[in-house]
Amino acid sequence: MNTASAEPPDMKTSFPKSKIEIVLLESVHADGAGALGDAGFSVRTHKGSLEGDALIGEIRRAHVVGVRSKTQLTGGVLDRCERLLAIGCFCAGTDQVDLGVAAGAGVPVFNSPFSNTRSVAELTIAEIVCLHRRLTELSAGAHRGQWQKTASGSHEVRGKTLGIVGYGHIGSQVSVLAEAMGMKVRYYDVASKLPLGNAEQADTIDELISSSDVVSLHVPETGTTRGLIEAEQIRAMKPGSYLINNARGTVVDLDALASALRDGHIAGAALDVFPDEPARSGEPFDSPLQGLPNVILTPHIGGSTVEAQRAIAMDVAQKLERFVDTGSTMGAVNAPEVDLPAQPSGPGKQRPHRILNFHRNVPGVLGQIHQAASELGVNVSGQYLRTYEDIGYVVIDVDPSDGEGLAERINAIPETIRTRVLW
Repeated sequence: MNTASAEPPDMKTSFPKSKIEIVLLESVHADGAGALGDAGFSVRTHKGSLEGDALIGEIRRAHVVGVRSKTQLTGGVLDRCERLLAIGCFCAGTDQVDLGVAAGAGVPVFNSPFSNTRSVAELTIAEIVCLHRRLTELSAGAHRGQWQKTASGSHEVRGKTLGIVGYGHIGSQVSVLAEAMGMKVRYYDVASKLPLGNAEQADTIDELISSSDVVSLHVPETGTTRGLIEAEQIRAMKPGSYLINNARGTVVDLDALASALRDGHIAGAALDVFPDEPARSGEPFDSPLQGLPNVILTPHIGGSTVEAQRAIAMDVAQKLERFVDTGSTMGAVNAPEVDLPAQPSGPGKQRPHRILNFHRNVPGVLGQIHQAASELGVNVSGQYLRTYEDIGYVVIDVDPSDGEGLAERINAIPETIRTRVLW
């Protein structure tokens, strides 16, 4: 994709914001859509996801596309998008987008990896209490007409040891909340992390597992975390302890966990993630843990709260607005991150032209750009360059009289992927 902006010189901006079309699918929170509309963009929203020709027909002419987790923006779909500038994933992950194809077209992809962390932390705390009190099990019995008024198997969480595997944005919040409830907190992380409150760092994961009354997992999915908790680790847990997995479905061996639950070695478990999850709400779901007592199974809703969805929507909307308005790529997952100041403006002060150029990251591109600027006698007032894997991104502020000519020269460089001009 190789495009350049060349707008009439009498326009106040390089392209009217009201003509920049943003399509948001899958019921992105209204506040995020509203923020983009208030910024002057033309915004269309859809309640559900789309696929096939319906998806292409809706986003083919869009400048910005926003999705959550269901809509699949494959390479074939992206190749049909004629004007796409950026993609917003209004969720934590980006698996639904072909990041390589997007990067190769000069289309940065933005997400919100941390806005739902509080919701996941609170769910974890709720599960700790529910497991210790057998709440879901006893509640299900009451719904069936069984009055099981007993203290058997029910415990306070105060004084118990919580072992947290992964002390990042979620694990550290769980630590603070658990300690406020009187729990002793220990954690293990592959990197040295500063403990919050009175939490203690364990030297090894084996030590943590064997000494904890509750083990809660908060790790990303990597080659080293897949199968992290298998039969050996489960059998090393304290008899009568609990296991919580709100991280990734591939971290725990479910068959081994089911076996340990059946024979009473593990007193209960809570899982919000699974190795194989249905693609859509309402589809059939199957797990070896179904039907076991004191086991909480939730359909990957750890971050699914109104507050989290609003925070995600506002975060991604802000990143998209900044990219379209200033060229800032901070928060992009597939492109070089360049943070940029707003273009100078004010009474009697003419804004410089800002040239945004995505190019293949090979030696000599910046030299060609500098040569073009020199030959044209362009006055450069600012330059920002970053590279990421195969992609380079350079932003150049120039005097208004020089912008169009330099943009044309840059766009003619063979390695250029896309050039856009702001003024």
